[in-house]
Amino acid sequence: MDCYLRYICHSVGVLEVPDEISLIYHVSGCPLRCQGCHSADLRNPAMGEVLDEDALLASLCRYRDLATCVCFLGGEWHQNALVGLLEVARSQGVATCLYSGLANVDDRIVEHLDYLKLGPFIPSRGGLDSPKTNQVFLDLRSGENLTHRFQRA
Repeated sequence: MDCYLRYICHSVGVLEVPDEISLIYHVSGCPLRCQGCHSADLRNPAMGEVLDEDALLASLCRYRDLATCVCFLGGEWHQNALVGLLEVARSQGVATCLYSGLANVDDRIVEHLDYLKLGPFIPSRGGLDSPKTNQVFLDLRSGENLTHRFQRA
């Protein structure tokens, strides 16, 4: 059923989205099974707490003077629920981001995002911090590829 997401935990961080302080949700139920995934605990769809629009709004109010962005690590497999949460975030004036292991995400989700990380984790290529990565991090507002911002010179 596509009525809600579950999340294992949430945190506030500065590493996931350049120039933003993000309220980060680790969404459970990932169906991808990427080899070498560092978040394999997110595969079980029954794990975690329900994240509905009221719960997100409460968190956004709690972190109003801190968080500038909401970042979902997964959730695209429940498109309707994710879009509802993205709409709530935007209504509160915060940027939105999705980390997806897919090569592309449905346009219905993309239209509600400011930032998008795409691409499965491939151990031999590494994550965003690797110059060999297959993953890409995009600023959808400007169309700029920000992947280089995760890599050290």
